Amino acid sequence: MANHTKAIEGEAPTLTGEEIVLTAGSGIQKIAEDVWALIYQPWTLYQLGIIVALFAFSWLVAKRLEPPLEAWVRSLKLNAGFLRVLAALLRRVEWVTFIPLCWSAYTIAYAYTWPWNTFLLRGAYSLAFAWLVINVLSKVIRSKQLSRSIAIVAWVVVALNITGYLSPTMETLDALAFTIGEVRISALLVIKTVGLLLTLVWLATNTGNFVETRVKGMTDLTPSLQVLIGKLVKIFLVVMAIIIALNSVGIDLTALAVFSGAVGVGLGFGLQKVVSNFISGVIILLDKSIKPGDTISLGETFGWIRELRSRFVSVVTRDGREFLIPNEDFITEKVINWSFTDKLVRLDVEFGVSYNSDPHHVSKLAINAAKSVDRVSNIKTPVCWMTEFGDSSLNFVTRFWISDPQNGLTNIRGQVMLALWDAFQENGIDIPFPHREIIMRTPVEVNTSVKADAKPTKKAVSSTK
Repeated sequence: MANHTKAIEGEAPTLTGEEIVLTAGSGIQKIAEDVWALIYQPWTLYQLGIIVALFAFSWLVAKRLEPPLEAWVRSLKLNAGFLRVLAALLRRVEWVTFIPLCWSAYTIAYAYTWPWNTFLLRGAYSLAFAWLVINVLSKVIRSKQLSRSIAIVAWVVVALNITGYLSPTMETLDALAFTIGEVRISALLVIKTVGLLLTLVWLATNTGNFVETRVKGMTDLTPSLQVLIGKLVKIFLVVMAIIIALNSVGIDLTALAVFSGAVGVGLGFGLQKVVSNFISGVIILLDKSIKPGDTISLGETFGWIRELRSRFVSVVTRDGREFLIPNEDFITEKVINWSFTDKLVRLDVEFGVSYNSDPHHVSKLAINAAKSVDRVSNIKTPVCWMTEFGDSSLNFVTRFWISDPQNGLTNIRGQVMLALWDAFQENGIDIPFPHREIIMRTPVEVNTSVKADAKPTKKAVSSTK
């Protein structure tokens, strides 16, 4: 009667330890029987056989394709981004082959049998695709934090796909939305747009870098035209990638015209210098006033141009410093391009010799001394002209040409001066220094008596002179 009263009141009967063990054991046994029944089904065995056969076939294909593909990749002259992707895929050819084959088998099986008879094929190609993407991205992306985040997202998507919760999750994300005018923005749309945009912009940037590298190898084009074509192709590809990404996720660009116009006006005021430098860079490339390799002087900066960018020009000086000069400065300020027409640059070295010297002989010695320096160009012969009858010397100027101004101007002048000094010393030609005569209007008594054991100081010697 008491037990009946407890049952009516809803109190659960107390189980003993033996009953708990028996209940848990029966539950585990039922799960094992269900798993065994699932595995023992004919379609499960069919799927396992198909997966093993497809992977074996993919492994054999990879063994045949890897050597020629490796030789082909090594012969390519691509940028580092593409080469890392190709190298990562090359080492996983069997998985690249297995994934489309497994997906094709799943599609065919899904069309001719019940959906629950294809769960192994779906799980196999989903897991293989996720593993391939994660493995390749871990080799390509240098940021460990970014690659780890992408790996987590990929495994979550695969888990949702295998368990069948991917579609409900996408519907839930699509329900989280708000409307701006006629544009409906949902969480799913934002995720798709960001993912597709990053992928397409990355592909566009690397493709642009590849085209730019190929264009730089065309010797028929001038350096300025090479840079201009490369920059325009890269800008075009990035813009097209953004447009394609937005259209692919269903965003109507015409609906964003007013919003983009307002943003454009704001950016125009805030980025005046950036836009000015960009337009100046295009003008520089079009008029070919400077190009990579030119030796230039801008203000107190002297060096050679290493690279032309959309915002600045990279100028490397003789002391190894690299100046990033805005493009606008090359339009608004005075620029000396030492190699605009050609790379021949004339330098002058002035000197004077004693009046006892033969000026004709001095000119010949100076010309031969300039010719003896390695960097002096033999395209145009050095000359030496007498310029002045100076106060204490016959003044000359030696003019010579060099074809490598990027290697420095001061050092070559110094080498020519040393060559002149050596030539004059060998031929007994003196380089005078100024003499001054001082006439004292009042008599000055000079006492020259100095003790024998005393040494004159430097001041006394100087005054005596």
